[in-house]
Amino acid sequence: MKIRNLTRALFGALTLLVLSSASGAAGQPLERSFCVFDPVGANGPLFAITKTFRPVALKEGIKLDLRAYTDEKVAAEDFKAGQCDAVLLTGTRAREFNKFTGSLEAMGAIPGEKEMRLLFNTLSQPKARPFLINGDYEVAGVFPGGAVYLFTRDRSIDTVAELQGKKMATLDYDIASVRMVRHVGASVVGANSANFAGKFNNGSVDLAYAPAVAYSPLELYKGVEPDGGVFKYALAYMNFQVILHRSRFPDEAGQMVRDESIKRLNQAYDIIAQAEAEIPGDVWMHPPAADVRNYDQMLREVRLSLVKDGVYDPRAIKLMKAIRCRVDGARAECSS
Repeated sequence: MKIRNLTRALFGALTLLVLSSASGAAGQPLERSFCVFDPVGANGPLFAITKTFRPVALKEGIKLDLRAYTDEKVAAEDFKAGQCDAVLLTGTRAREFNKFTGSLEAMGAIPGEKEMRLLFNTLSQPKARPFLINGDYEVAGVFPGGAVYLFTRDRSIDTVAELQGKKMATLDYDIASVRMVRHVGASVVGANSANFAGKFNNGSVDLAYAPAVAYSPLELYKGVEPDGGVFKYALAYMNFQVILHRSRFPDEAGQMVRDESIKRLNQAYDIIAQAEAEIPGDVWMHPPAADVRNYDQMLREVRLSLVKDGVYDPRAIKLMKAIRCRVDGARAECSS
């Protein structure tokens, strides 16, 4: 399963972080705990991978306490309360721990793989570490999850105008998502990463947004079939982030994980490409180039308004603009 391979790479780097920790007392294993968000819970693919590393860690004198969470909010709160040494969260949820990396999923900020690779390469450099630290929190790793697409149950909904009044499953804890949905005139239906797929599949909502790697595992094809589609335009670029309490790990641990994670990018992108290829060709909906330019401008306006309101970190937004213009200097925004 593609998501299993992706998470194996992710947790390979995560385990390196754990094994870099200082040794426990003589003869006693050092205990380290991880809050692992997995929509399926303890039987899910994310959590299954972490369990395979428990005996490996134990041989190195590390006793792993792995905790599965189906509710990402609870995982984040337990980490914040100090009940776990590290946590795995989506980039949007990670914003409360690091506003800079929490802005990497900004609407339209990363159009595709080239831009994302440049961003990861930039953030993996040692000189970028100050941006990854916020008090006792450090973002030890950022892993790509792929472009976020709009999923619709009705292919006739293929322009912004036709979103008016349509019900969209929306991460209601994310100010940016709520604002975007309201901006296009759709109706916000509160959801989270654990239940949005069910709402879409059973028809409670008309639309949802997700990366391609969620299509098969979360059975989004049940909502798409027979009359829906996937709008092939990157609304954002999803990522997963490993965040740790700095005081509980060696100072060099975060950089070590970043060094390892950058080596795994090709594997991650192969999996993302495979996931996109597995969505049937007739399911994809391709917007005209003129519409794409309009969407780019619309997302830019929303993005800048969120910077103004303090939701996004202006440094991250500026960095991603520089990267977009480096990849495509012909973009209208690059002349300003």
